[in-house]
Amino acid sequence: MLRFISLGSGSSGNCYYFAAGQTRFLIDAGVSFTQLRKLFQSLGLSLRNLDAVLVTHDHADHIKSVGKLASDCGLPIYSTELVHQGIARNYCVAPKLDSDKKIIIKKNEPFTLGDFTITPFHVPHDSTDCVGYRLEVENIRFCLITDIGHVTEEVQEEVSKANYLILESNHDREMLMKGPYPAFLKGRIAGADGHLSNTEAGELLANFASPNLRHVWLCHLSEENNHPVLAQKTVDGILRSYGIIPGKDFKLEVLKRRNPSQVYDLLPEGASDPSLPFED
Repeated sequence: MLRFISLGSGSSGNCYYFAAGQTRFLIDAGVSFTQLRKLFQSLGLSLRNLDAVLVTHDHADHIKSVGKLASDCGLPIYSTELVHQGIARNYCVAPKLDSDKKIIIKKNEPFTLGDFTITPFHVPHDSTDCVGYRLEVENIRFCLITDIGHVTEEVQEEVSKANYLILESNHDREMLMKGPYPAFLKGRIAGADGHLSNTEAGELLANFASPNLRHVWLCHLSEENNHPVLAQKTVDGILRSYGIIPGKDFKLEVLKRRNPSQVYDLLPEGASDPSLPFED
């Protein structure tokens, strides 16, 4: 069984907790160290029981606490060489990572972290570098794709393999274009290396989700250019137009920006899921 908790999702800070067997780690650590410690205490967890932090890219809302997690908790920080270079340059990371805490990973080269096999893959974004992660443990395939400017064939393939999926649904395009942002920022967000819209997320799921997909969480919603109800309604409508029924074919939820999600205990492919309706 794989345990998953979202500890924050959005420009205020991104952080996701995973545990299976004897292995526990974070993907991204963009919330403050003080906040992260309080969240762990409220959940009955300990930062010192973590094994590692995996980083998707070097923007502040994904790396704010990596320095403290490495120095105070002794955690290794996994990322690509380019992301590590970006972390070293980023003003928000203090203290800087010691060399023995920097673990270099390469795209499309699986590595083992305790009970998990983890594969990083390329995600287009205007950071120094950016990856998504496929996590495999106990016949579960969990995929995280965030901060993605456009859908690539590689991303399509990863979505088609997933049993569980965190997928960016950052903005509603009409809200973005009619909103107060300056033109250059609107162009950046909607551009090929920006962020995925609700519509793009829905079309990606509709076209590439497999029958083995059990649960999707929409993540990294913009506070100014989106709304949880709108994101869910847009993606739900697109899926239904393709004959895919959220709640029956797979669960669809929106992650909260600043608050932790519930604790999800996720089952392997083929195991019965009491949260989904039984079909005889």
